Amino acid sequence: MSCGPYKNFLLPHILVLILLYLGACSTTPQFTDSKQLINQSVRTLAIFKKRTDLETLPGQLKAAAGIAIFPSVYKAGFIAGAEGGNGILIAKKKDGTWGYPAFYTLASGSWGLQFGGLKSGVILIIRNSGAVKSIINDQGKISLEMNVAAGNVGTGMEGSVTTNLAADIIGFSDSKGIYSGVSLEGSAFIRRTDLNQEYYRIKATPSEIILGNKVNNQHADLLRRELEH
Repeated sequence: MSCGPYKNFLLPHILVLILLYLGACSTTPQFTDSKQLINQSVRTLAIFKKRTDLETLPGQLKAAAGIAIFPSVYKAGFIAGAEGGNGILIAKKKDGTWGYPAFYTLASGSWGLQFGGLKSGVILIIRNSGAVKSIINDQGKISLEMNVAAGNVGTGMEGSVTTNLAADIIGFSDSKGIYSGVSLEGSAFIRRTDLNQEYYRIKATPSEIILGNKVNNQHADLLRRELEH
């Protein structure tokens, strides 16, 4: 008997517990206010764009179908490891301009001998509309359906991502801690209905926000302008 359906159902719930564990272990508070999270995403993007070791990032942004920004992803653990952080997902509309963001939590877990702590800003460049739709429609399955390439992990050394044309997602991170970097293996994008409702003042799904363009908030224009320049 296959356990696949049960695994897919349980994964988001298990990862939420992992995030609670991370929150208990971290001395730095997560960004849980929606406007604050947008502001921190703008700051993270601006910092990454200024980094001389991320020469491919501006070009990747111009060609991107979407982008996910997680200002603070925490990784901690002994034997059982966990990563997690709150952030946003935003995509381009059919006319090529940027739409409005939906809120997500990025979470993953791992097992094995490990020790240490890590805090990272993470930016994920989503290269095609199919990948954007997969994130929105298939919560909890991202690592199984996507080919993720490392654009920059940890030390500022850029990888050979520009030659990996098959990658759906290109990841950039700025790791601070004793882990060597951030791994997206086993990761899930968990929808933050609470933050979406807080920000837009109505109930709206990520599909309605990103694909349907049915809501807007002028506060997010800060982020949209940063993405355009």
